[in-house]
Amino acid sequence: MPRPQRAHRPHGRPTAGLLLKLGAVRASFAVGGRLAPRRTVDRAARLFATPFASSRSRALAAQPDDAMVQGALKVGDEMIATYVWGDPRTQPYALLVHGWSSFGLRYLPWVQRLREAGLAVVAFDQPGHGRSSGRLCTLPDFIATILAVGQHYGHAALAIGHSLGGAALALAQSEAWLARQLVLIAPAADMEAATGRFFRFVKLGDHLREAFYGWLERRTGVTVRDLQVHKHLPALGQSGLVVHDLDDRDVPWEEGERYARYWPGARLLTTTGLGHHRVLDAPEVIEATFAFLRGETVGDRVVATPNLPYGVA
Repeated sequence: MPRPQRAHRPHGRPTAGLLLKLGAVRASFAVGGRLAPRRTVDRAARLFATPFASSRSRALAAQPDDAMVQGALKVGDEMIATYVWGDPRTQPYALLVHGWSSFGLRYLPWVQRLREAGLAVVAFDQPGHGRSSGRLCTLPDFIATILAVGQHYGHAALAIGHSLGGAALALAQSEAWLARQLVLIAPAADMEAATGRFFRFVKLGDHLREAFYGWLERRTGVTVRDLQVHKHLPALGQSGLVVHDLDDRDVPWEEGERYARYWPGARLLTTTGLGHHRVLDAPEVIEATFAFLRGETVGDRVVATPNLPYGVA
């Protein structure tokens, strides 16, 4: 496939109101981190684990076709909204996993092509996202929900994950549930790096990092360092395609490259000019995915050696 041409996405300027709110949050964390560190860590961790409200409004505004059947599954204490095309009980199916503060119907541009390929399609909203219940959500919650939805429908022929959903999809692969082929688009690879980006954005003092990690571990039962995906990738036995854009401002390209370096069956397709969000439904990415599913050579094979650590091409 030819390398896509660079096309820059315009970025809107933040409003004065948003800048004032962000400034107030940063100031409160800077002061609170010194005067009331425990309370500040709790506030910051809850903010980190709270999806944006736009996830719900965008899900409600989405307009699927009449062939979609909406349902719900009980997963733990939450009701998870599901969106199904075809019959995944009798047909091979594709599971679509959205990213942070997104929603299952974000994949609507994919559905027709997947159906034409003979696949049933299952999408869903993670806890606290879209039409699902809940308020807080973390990567372990993403993983648990994928496993619950996947086990409900059985092993998948294909699974596609974007951003945090890509990381969760990779970490969810097990004997209990798996997908025969994986496509990960702009996948996050490192929760330590993600929390670091959050700390810098809200100006949270680095001296609170271990307490912040402790809050997440107490809530999920999993350490942040155990969620570094490259520790788990060598065990993946299926083939996979990793797509990542060089201009991704949310999850650096190097994290997608890390997947291809540590995952024996993966290839890396690098795009430019699509950023973190447009890459999910860019026509060239959808075309490349179906070429990969047909068995064509797509992207590059990244070879790891002990002397060439992840993140260095």
